[in-house]
Amino acid sequence: MTAFSVAVIAGGKSARMGTDKAFVPLLGKPLIEHVLARVAGLGQSETLLITNQPAAYAHLKLPLYSDVLPEKGSLGGIYSALYYSAHPFTLCVACDMPFLNPSLLAHLLAQRGAQVDVIVPRVEGYPEGMHAVYSKACLPAIRARLDADQLKIIGFYDAVRVTYLDEAAWLPFDRHGLSFLNINTPEELQAAQKRAAGET
Repeated sequence: MTAFSVAVIAGGKSARMGTDKAFVPLLGKPLIEHVLARVAGLGQSETLLITNQPAAYAHLKLPLYSDVLPEKGSLGGIYSALYYSAHPFTLCVACDMPFLNPSLLAHLLAQRGAQVDVIVPRVEGYPEGMHAVYSKACLPAIRARLDADQLKIIGFYDAVRVTYLDEAAWLPFDRHGLSFLNINTPEELQAAQKRAAGET
């Protein structure tokens, strides 16, 4: 199987958290470090970090890239990840998903091939676009949406070849669906602390 990249998207404004959510602590460790630990052993040849504040992330010693097109939200972050990636396929995840499941991520990556451009899980029918594998073939379709300021992540899916993994495909790896939990508010962080500590 060909080489691939992993990209952690950390370009959000964290408005609902009130501070950069990538660095809020969960069990004493910043969220982004939980994410990096869970993607560390997938076999990628590079791990990229997409951020418009590279100085804040320099200590992580990763290749840092700012958005190719600023102020284009998460879709712009995915575009930047694919633009800078050295390989045909890139696993893109958000910096605020501390319960990523390495086995599920490996299963997603195993689906990549010549006949697919996006591999994405669906939860109750809705694609989890910030927990997906994308090919460089997506770049023109994403760029067209960005240029039109149509920033919904899944908005370009109709223009590419998508493989969806519904519950029957991902539940064997993650029976509670914790992979898809992202943390945007202090309340969600508090709930995540309890989950991480095994209280719930």
